[in-house]
Amino acid sequence: IREIFSANLRKCRLRQGLSQEELAHRAKIDRTYVSALERGVHAASIDVVDRLAVALNSQAWELLRPEDST
Repeated sequence: IREIFSANLRKCRLRQGLSQEELAHRAKIDRTYVSALERGVHAASIDVVDRLAVALNSQAWELLRPEDST
């Protein structure tokens, strides 16, 4: 699930043309934490997943959904 989240987070951020810094600012988390999440170094709490989803105008479940389940 961490790999799925990492990939989806990065794709969604890039699709919206956001830098890690801008996403971090919107989600009120540190940019280095966003980087670590995208690299799968850290696991995000459910609260952080939700904050990132809101910052990306998305839903938390979308960041956790495997790519082939569309």
